[in-house]
Amino acid sequence: GNVALDVARILLRPTEELATTDIASYAWTALEGSSIRKVYLVGRRGPVQAACTAKELREILGIKNLYVHIREDDLIKSPTDEEEMKNSRIQRRVYELLSKAAASASSQPMLGQRELHFVFFRKPDSFLESNERSGHVSGVHFEKTALKGGGPGKQYAVGTGEFEDLDCGMVLKSIGYKSVPVNGLPFDNHKGIVPNIRGRVLKNISGDSSQVENGLYVCGWLKRGPTGIIATNLYCAEETVSSLSLIS
Repeated sequence: GNVALDVARILLRPTEELATTDIASYAWTALEGSSIRKVYLVGRRGPVQAACTAKELREILGIKNLYVHIREDDLIKSPTDEEEMKNSRIQRRVYELLSKAAASASSQPMLGQRELHFVFFRKPDSFLESNERSGHVSGVHFEKTALKGGGPGKQYAVGTGEFEDLDCGMVLKSIGYKSVPVNGLPFDNHKGIVPNIRGRVLKNISGDSSQVENGLYVCGWLKRGPTGIIATNLYCAEETVSSLSLIS
């Protein structure tokens, strides 16, 4: 997602460029002394399902003197992937940017280049502890995944039983957000939302639009799940206000 891209971008962008931004001074000082030169972005699903925007992806791919690596096998699309891209301009554009980056990349990084590796179809199984520094990570034990589901936009990652290790000295997680139940309100634990119709809270998770709670409304991630950007939240709130106005 965009948060993962932002983290990688800050770690990989030259500090002389960061100095011209509004980054906090203590963060810039830490980055100036950082020895990080290689970042792996690991996703449980494939590039077609990458939950980021083209703008954010272009920004990190545009970092000067950055070596980008994407496994060719990870870019193979299934018929369901093709259908998903056909229905989503954003997903299609993200996939095109990743494919272009993979095609234009050199086979090996040059001396001194910072590196960004996109790794798809992997989910973390466990962290590996360093033998040299107690309490520090030395790698991640990943399980390979495959996509299953009922169609475009509904594919999810399942483990295949195959594993591999990735050496690293630091792990940062960015695996999404899930709302928690609110006392007195029904809650769909699977979706992480309060069941609703256009913002009107339902009495249960059946989806029956006739079973609404009078005077109760919801918006944002509690309404639709952790998706979208600021503009998405704007439209989401407008929809809820429209439902409230119709009742009023």
